[in-house]
Amino acid sequence: MDHTATGDEEAERTWCLAEVDIFCDLSESEMEAIAAAAPMKTYQAGEILYSPSQPSEVLFILKKGQVRVFRVSADGRALTTAIISPGTIFGEMVLLGQHMYDNYAEALDDTIVCVMSHADVHRLLLTDARIAARITAILGRRLAELEQRLSDSVFKTVAQRIATTLTTLTSAQPAAGPLRPVGRHPQIALTHEQLAALAGTSRETCTKVLHDYADRGLLRLARGRITVLDLNQLKDAAG
Repeated sequence: MDHTATGDEEAERTWCLAEVDIFCDLSESEMEAIAAAAPMKTYQAGEILYSPSQPSEVLFILKKGQVRVFRVSADGRALTTAIISPGTIFGEMVLLGQHMYDNYAEALDDTIVCVMSHADVHRLLLTDARIAARITAILGRRLAELEQRLSDSVFKTVAQRIATTLTTLTSAQPAAGPLRPVGRHPQIALTHEQLAALAGTSRETCTKVLHDYADRGLLRLARGRITVLDLNQLKDAAG
């Protein structure tokens, strides 16, 4: 059987990495080499990409969708440690100083990732000073975001944490373009239960806060979807 990739298959693999920040100035041949070593995988909303019970040293490059990284406390509460947006990386990769520890990674919506092995990360990424520097910067930002999230969990009210989570998810969405007009209100495809888990509260409390924001004209609520009507006021509510 001929295993040679067709032009369409090559293009699809390269598409997975296109517009990912750490690869922004690579040549076509460099992109093709990385794409060949990073097959695409798809996950549906709610699926687990990584869990401590099934550890594997791989690097995920997120192309589409959003991923929640969280840990579960001894009393069963989930604490979100990061929300990963398209164009960045996550996973268990000791070479990069990137550890999942006891964290889980869950797809918040339909997600496409490219997956790289330990050997390929060393061969293709760490030997390129441009990529290595960008990866270091990403991991530094993620640590700062984790510290901010932990601080929010201590010092912010539940309503402020929900507003903060919504503004974070909104700002992570793609910029306006031909398929996403400027005037369109951003929408977040999450249930109240999912948003409550992100904000570290109960579903009942989350629903109460969302209805309060909706009554004030900041949001419009629908089943499994939240539309942000006034982002500036929502940012003010985040504190």
